[in-house]
Order: sequence, then structure tokens, then C-alpha cells
Amino acid sequence: MANLQPNSGDPKVTYEYRRKKHAEEMRMQVITFTMMIFFTVIAFAAVGAGFSKWFIVPFVLLLAIVQVIFQLYYFMHMSHKGHAEAQLFMYSGVLVGFLTVLTFVTIIWW
Repeated sequence: MANLQPNSGDPKVTYEYRRKKHAEEMRMQVITFTMMIFFTVIAFAAVGAGFSKWFIVPFVLLLAIVQVIFQLYYFMHMSHKGHAEAQLFMYSGVLVGFLTVLTFVTIIWW
């Protein structure tokens, strides 16, 4: 899909373009929401099936990370232009948090 808005001065063309763009965005949100519900059901089923905790914990954490990414990019509109600064700060915060946890785990275990 092209991200270019039509150059026509015709308001009907602009309206149709915006309507199509919003419909596509709404479709992606519904698909993403459905996938997140499906991931939640899978996580509950995995826990309910009685698998080993060595499988369950990483599996549920992986599904949670995927759901956070879906939340950020589709429901909080981080995939749109103009959010580069917010993405920079969020990714920097995630990196600092990961390094902090890694540091403390390394200090405690070794």
C-alpha cells in the first residue's frame, strides 16, 4: 500500500483516500485483536495442559512479548510516521531495563 496521499484538490478523492486508509487500519486492528485473543487462549491451554514449567514460563513470556509488540504498533499507532522519538525512548528504556536485570542476575548467580 502506498503511503502517498493523492495530490488532487478534489475533496471527494481525498475523502475516499482517507476512508480507504481508515478501513484498512481498522481491519488490521481487528485482525491483531483476534490474534491476541488466540495467543491468550493458547497460553491458558498450555498452562492447563500441565506441561513442564521449563516449557510454560518461556512460552508464556514469548506470547506476552508478541502481544506487547501488537499493542504498541497497532493499538497505540507506533507504526505511523512521526513516532520516531517515542520509539527511541521506549527502546532505550527496554535496553536499559534488560541490561539492569542481566547485571543483577549475573551478580547474584556468579
